[in-house]
Amino acid sequence: MLNRTDSWTWFKFSNSSIVVPGVYDLSVADTNWVLTSSFIIFTMQTGFGFLESGCVSVKNEVNIMMKNVVDILLGGLTYWLFGYGISFGRGSLTSPFMAIGDFLIDPGVGDPLMGPIFAAFLFQLSYATTATTIVSGAMAERCNFKAYCVFSFFNTVIYCIPAGWVWGVHGFLNNLGYVDIAGSGPVHLIGGSAALVSILMLGPRLGRFDEGVSLPPGNPVNLCIGLFMLWWGWLAFNSGSTYGVSGAKWQYGARAAVMTIMGSLGGGVSSILYTMLRNEGRLEIVDVIVGILGSLVSITAGCFLYHAWEAITIGAIGALLTCLSLPLLNRWHVDDPVGATSVHGIGGLWGVLAVGLFADNPIPLDTTNGRRGLFKGGGWYLISVQCLGILCICTWATITTYMLLWVINKVIPIRMDPFEELLGADLMEHRVRHGQIGLSRALSTLGPRKPELGAMKAIARIGINPGHDQLLEQKLVSRGRARVSAQSLSSRAGPSYRPE
Repeated sequence: MLNRTDSWTWFKFSNSSIVVPGVYDLSVADTNWVLTSSFIIFTMQTGFGFLESGCVSVKNEVNIMMKNVVDILLGGLTYWLFGYGISFGRGSLTSPFMAIGDFLIDPGVGDPLMGPIFAAFLFQLSYATTATTIVSGAMAERCNFKAYCVFSFFNTVIYCIPAGWVWGVHGFLNNLGYVDIAGSGPVHLIGGSAALVSILMLGPRLGRFDEGVSLPPGNPVNLCIGLFMLWWGWLAFNSGSTYGVSGAKWQYGARAAVMTIMGSLGGGVSSILYTMLRNEGRLEIVDVIVGILGSLVSITAGCFLYHAWEAITIGAIGALLTCLSLPLLNRWHVDDPVGATSVHGIGGLWGVLAVGLFADNPIPLDTTNGRRGLFKGGGWYLISVQCLGILCICTWATITTYMLLWVINKVIPIRMDPFEELLGADLMEHRVRHGQIGLSRALSTLGPRKPELGAMKAIARIGINPGHDQLLEQKLVSRGRARVSAQSLSSRAGPSYRPE
């Protein structure tokens, strides 16, 4: 979203004047642009679901999808209850640290700002749910689902306060001149930092580092589908953050879309070269996908502040940093099933720094307050503020995530029971029993130690569905026996007998 340090505009309605913060400074065309972008950004939840389900084992696919559902339901509810208010509230108690006001936001038909308020709320809601979803993949395959629901409910606070620092007219980072158009910092760096804390608190999955090698993705096709859906959604994520198309904003909206593509092209090519050099000419699918995603995160903060060659360079560096950090984290036994720490944490950090190095002044917009990056002759001020933003955002996300998970763990253990982890969250949390993945043997082995698992044997299997096939076969056999019996009875009763 555009930074607006002086974005209080006076409008005249009837016989009274009201003050309009920049977040509501929307024309009809701007509102249409913001709403359409919001709709597309919400499709990224499907992309995250496919991507994360492709990374985990089959026995946890449904669970990771349900976490994405919960992120929208519970995260969306709390964002309406208080999240939006602590980011963009207009109350008298608002401070540079946190906004206060506009809770349970619901302007009436007489409010002249009803349309802009609803459009701004929906757009920011799509950002908030994305920030929470980043963490869900990092906690996959060993996090208690009920504990995660509580985390998703309150994680709104972890995102919304830094969002106010960066994009609210009250925010201290905004007023210092920090620049982040579409959220490399308040969305991705927040998500990546929170993901790392949650990983360290949960510990690695059972047996994850016993052999010292990376686990293969559960479903590579889902990984690719998720990438394409996120790629598509990222265009709205970045170009929609011009926050309209009026004035000169439409030109920078177009530039943001193209530079987003350019960044991903640089990231994709560099990740292909990396994986082929690392694997003796073999292309590793995970390296390419996380490289492209890392480049998209990297280009997000300054998406319309760069030239094409700069976007390609930033994306290429972001992809390499992301790919190089994955084996490093594995060496340190940081078990991140989807690479959230590398993609969103490392990519987001580089994206924020890149603004301080490469940013141009997008005349006539006030996005950078007239400043340029270090490499454009702008001096050290912008890069210094960007570094301050990184420090504040990482510190906030780390401390608050640890505190929230620590409190939740006192009430509901955040780590799954080892037996449940072995059998999978789909079976234990959602009563979904996949076929042909060895669950029958596991249930028989673990049954004597945990008698309550006996009821799980009666759950019908799905997938390549022997349970369904067996049921159909039994019905066919029974029908066949009935038909044979009826024919036998008919032959004995004579030609006039007809079975019903």
